[in-house]
Amino acid sequence: MSTEEQDAIIAALAPVIDGIVTTLGSFCEVVVHDFRRPERSVVAIAGTVTGRTVDGSMSEIGMGILARGDEATDELNYITRTQDGKLVKSSTMVLRDSAGTVFGALCVNVDITAVNQAHALIGELAGVTGSAAMPTTTFDNDIGSVVDAIVDAHQLRQNKKWSELSRSERLELFSSLDDHGVFAVRGAAQQVAERLGISRASAYSYLAKARTGGANGPDRSATVGTDQDGAQA
Repeated sequence: MSTEEQDAIIAALAPVIDGIVTTLGSFCEVVVHDFRRPERSVVAIAGTVTGRTVDGSMSEIGMGILARGDEATDELNYITRTQDGKLVKSSTMVLRDSAGTVFGALCVNVDITAVNQAHALIGELAGVTGSAAMPTTTFDNDIGSVVDAIVDAHQLRQNKKWSELSRSERLELFSSLDDHGVFAVRGAAQQVAERLGISRASAYSYLAKARTGGANGPDRSATVGTDQDGAQA
């Protein structure tokens, strides 16, 4: 892995994004992410669709790509909704160096709220109604807000408090959070522990068991390492 090569790719993309936004207009935002610094992955941004700035964090989608590592693939033409209600059409293209290592992403976000509203109006006039609900994605400069949103979403799906979860459900929760890249973020284990009302040591214990399959799951021990704050994960 060549740090110099990765730095050069990011440096080459930074001025390009301004040209893309200038061409597509004010409804477009283009972001360059550096996955080597997940807590502040935004290294260059043009446009203001999601309200983030340089040194802002990645979204849940970016964290999922980070979790897949070199196996990650481009995520193209997906639609989500921001927390303030904007409907956004996005594409996330992974950045690789010559060795095939995924180290970042180039993301294009287009605010299609007005287009969707016009589509709905035309549909009503034509007598056609109904639309699929879009998932809400957390775009925030603070990675902590993104981590909290992922944890909360998993708890809402289970519809149980931590104290009500069975051992297998607890391991499933930690396995799912790990799959979404949560524990690649510095200090995430402590944040998850506080969110769930457990100790940091317990969080690491559940994570280690989830990664080795616990009682029933697959053995993922090869992925066990240290998180970004240096503690055993």
